[in-house]
Amino acid sequence: MTTQQLISFARGAPSLDIIDVSGLSAAATRAFEADPAGVTAYGTSVGYLPLRKWIADKHRVAPEQVLVTNGSLQADALLFEHLVKSGDDVVVERPTYDRTLLNLTNLGARVHQVTLAEDGLDVDELRKLLEGGVRPKLAHIIPNYQNPAGVTLSLDKRRALLGLAKEFGFTIFEDDPYADIRFRGEALPSMLSLDENNSVVHASSFTKTVCPGVRVGYLVGPADLIAAIAKRATNLYISPGMVSQAIVHQFCVSGDIGRSIATVNAALKERVSALAAALREHVPGVSFTEPDGGYFLWVDLPDTVDVDALLPAAEKRGVAIVKGSDFLLEGGRHSLRLAYSAVKAEDVEEGVKRLATAISDIRA
Repeated sequence: MTTQQLISFARGAPSLDIIDVSGLSAAATRAFEADPAGVTAYGTSVGYLPLRKWIADKHRVAPEQVLVTNGSLQADALLFEHLVKSGDDVVVERPTYDRTLLNLTNLGARVHQVTLAEDGLDVDELRKLLEGGVRPKLAHIIPNYQNPAGVTLSLDKRRALLGLAKEFGFTIFEDDPYADIRFRGEALPSMLSLDENNSVVHASSFTKTVCPGVRVGYLVGPADLIAAIAKRATNLYISPGMVSQAIVHQFCVSGDIGRSIATVNAALKERVSALAAALREHVPGVSFTEPDGGYFLWVDLPDTVDVDALLPAAEKRGVAIVKGSDFLLEGGRHSLRLAYSAVKAEDVEEGVKRLATAISDIRA
């Protein structure tokens, strides 16, 4: 790779070499051959019905509990707009996904960020917040390989969070697009599967397991809530994209989804290992937790490194990064989020060397 070519740790998307383009092409052909009327029609706001059924079976729920959307970010927005009014309290993780913060603040919510530990949300801190009188409409949680921190919510904390939701009467929004991107360890049960009180609304996406271009996500929740959101979706766009959803359905029922996940996992495991090794070697004073899955690694730099200055310096050196402050209401001036999903393993070290040079530039 030449020094002029950008190495980007900025975007959480798989690189083209690990996307099953031929499998998707074949799935598209099968979709049009198997159901030309369904693929080319408007459809309904709940999504392409065969895919809705496949998702319902995966999560062991009734199809009426599933809404298939144009990407999971739209699923997030539909839920937020349905549940959250201006002035409502909402709990999110600290740090959390930047667009979650943007959507909630745009709705006028009072956002409370609760600290993330290496095993997920600090449930003791959340309990103190609740006992202090805060009554959130919902708590937004990314339980597996969190964006941006890369950490996973432990099983004990999943159960504790469900207990708090029952006790204090709030909805847990389990935003879970990374669950299948696992490099090490055993999969933990979703909070949706553990929920006995209709406290959980679950969202996921095929962006990370198939490809970003399909723009297919979904919500799973109580049937009455899903029906209400589906009505809102009908008024907004009549129906989501039937072509994309039918292609994803064929990709899933053929078994290609499993092979795609295996390919992505093998590549990302290699890339994050290379990234962790390069950071340790080339960036003095760096600290991070190497994730067991997902797309992101959160980096804390020495206090002498201000990321507001580092961002343009890194860009000049040909490496793109995202500031930690983008994921926080306050703080994060010495932190970064690095997405390793789009950088081939052989290019990772060069990217980190450029980052280290940029750090030296701003210190000088």
